[in-house]
Amino acid sequence: MTTTTSDIETAAGVLRAGGLVALPTETVYGLGANAEDAAAISRIFQVKGRPSTHPLIVHIGGAEQLDAWVQDVPDTARLLAEHFWPGPLTLVLRRGPRVPLEATGGLETVAVRVPDHPVALALLSAFGGGVTAPSANRFGSVSPTTADHVRAELGDAVDFVLDGGPCQVGVESTIVDATGDTPTILRPGGVTREDLEAVLGRPLAVPATSPVRVPGQHPSHYAPRARVVLVEPGQAVAEAELAQEQGHRAGILVPPGFAGAAVKAHAVVEVPGSTAAYARGLYGFLRELDEQGCDLIVASLPTEEGLGLAIANRLRRAAGPRPS
Repeated sequence: MTTTTSDIETAAGVLRAGGLVALPTETVYGLGANAEDAAAISRIFQVKGRPSTHPLIVHIGGAEQLDAWVQDVPDTARLLAEHFWPGPLTLVLRRGPRVPLEATGGLETVAVRVPDHPVALALLSAFGGGVTAPSANRFGSVSPTTADHVRAELGDAVDFVLDGGPCQVGVESTIVDATGDTPTILRPGGVTREDLEAVLGRPLAVPATSPVRVPGQHPSHYAPRARVVLVEPGQAVAEAELAQEQGHRAGILVPPGFAGAAVKAHAVVEVPGSTAAYARGLYGFLRELDEQGCDLIVASLPTEEGLGLAIANRLRRAAGPRPS
């Protein structure tokens, strides 16, 4: 981590002036703007090439600030905030008047979380307000987990980059619709379904689609330049070798049970056996295969338990239909 107190003060000044700051969180790096500045928020959409109807997440400095940004907070939402903030959990609640519609994609709900990273929390404290911050990358592409990823993708479009080192969770936050008494997981992420259910004492649904718009629902998302093909774990090596024989520059994410296998492919990345390590490294692995010139990446889905659910969600989106 190379961020200094002076860097934090500079970044807070950039936000006050309507600028954009790339900031580290425990999940991925965010592209931040003053959450009350409609013009600055609009610039986020321009820089990312993100549709204006896609809501942003408002980052705040602590659970005690929640009522300043939202209204009609159910007891279940307060319970989740108490247990998982700071941390990779985002709650969707009724928008308060402080939040401009530009931040919510025109919705009367807003996504809110408290990040668990010392640099992000220091910035929020120094700034003294909320920060809207989607991932600091072009819309639909692989999320950044280092400051270098941000610089490589967005360059001078960002006014200031805070370097907080590599992100420790590596996939985005879990998004929970907490507007009612029956919470629903709208996007799996860094807080597992099992942990949420243990706190609430009830099962939670993870619908494939939702009428509530939230980040990460686009059919193609978290996608590298190379096309991603999903197969069963036992077919991954053969599929990659076949693609290579057919003239592709094939990359492969080798499943844990097949580590050490000799693979005739353009580039090979062995997936860690730990789902936490896999989640932390996933976006870096996809970027690495892009950088090695792969035009096709073969991957398999992990067991959808714990963080495996979030990894599987990201890989499915990465393999989703590309714009024509």
